[in-house]
Amino acid sequence: MKFSLSGWTQGRSMVAVAVAVAAIAVLPMTASAQADNGILVYNAQHASLTEAWAAGFTKETGIKVTVRKGSDTELANQIVQEGAASPADVFLTENSPAMGLVESAGLFGPLDAATLEQVPANFRPAHGRWTGIAARTTVFVYNKDKLKPEQLPKSMLDLADASWKGRWGAAPAGADFQAIVSALLELKGEVATAAWLKGLKQNATPYRGNSVVMKAVNAGQIDGGIIYHYYYFGDQAGTGENSKNVQLHYFKNEDPGAFVSISGGGVLASSKHKAQAQAFVKWITGKGGQGILRSGDSYEYAVGAGAASNPKLVPLADLNAPKVEPSKLNSKKVTDLMLQAGLL
Repeated sequence: MKFSLSGWTQGRSMVAVAVAVAAIAVLPMTASAQADNGILVYNAQHASLTEAWAAGFTKETGIKVTVRKGSDTELANQIVQEGAASPADVFLTENSPAMGLVESAGLFGPLDAATLEQVPANFRPAHGRWTGIAARTTVFVYNKDKLKPEQLPKSMLDLADASWKGRWGAAPAGADFQAIVSALLELKGEVATAAWLKGLKQNATPYRGNSVVMKAVNAGQIDGGIIYHYYYFGDQAGTGENSKNVQLHYFKNEDPGAFVSISGGGVLASSKHKAQAQAFVKWITGKGGQGILRSGDSYEYAVGAGAASNPKLVPLADLNAPKVEPSKLNSKKVTDLMLQAGLL
């Protein structure tokens, strides 16, 4: 499958995506009649990935899926504002802090035990009201003509040092980067996080989006930048024009820069189609949905028990990521700290 960075970026920025796949009548009469209206998914995941999940689920179950697209923060806040009146049945995110926002408002119902059992404990919160559906890892993307391996930062925290001034970039306004900061806050505390953010403000060039950071690195405008891994693999699978001069540096060693962010999925307590919504989350965390992660073009990691990720990816087991309880990631505190640092 060919990958277009421009098309993929447009897909990520769409305000709304509607998916209505013709139903295959494989359900009993009563269940089929109940499912006629299908389920509504508020989707902050990649549009193409969720479309593939929706199509696969509908083909197998006959349950229609409509997808409403938005960002992590946008849709999480919308659900909180809508409260028990939300029309959404399922919420999917790219990063887990948005799931925490909805959970803290008491708006998720518990997931079925059979669904939770499909995902190892390290990829879901202990409370069981939402679960991991995919994952991505933090990386330092660098220009191989400007940096040698021995010149790479040993820790993400090193980037706050004055020696990196003007040499690296990030997309601080995005939910991706804020999830990374949220993990840093949980791992190192508020004082260390505030100090690192101060260094970021002084040293880093801000960009609008991870793909723009990688493009700047590729062009030699900066030596390196903090992004998620799949931007590189997606570009490489296409023309490679924005990553031909780029390589990835994995921090490993339980460094904050080795943080693995979990994409979340949960069923709203207010859902009027709970059985179908539960079935959808079970499907995407099971063999069908996780298989799409392996064979599709999202290049995110599979998180299902025994599920294999795309073979082009460095195995998660080799990354020695820090252990972070996903329910403890605090988007509000991160926003406050970033505002204080002048980054938002």
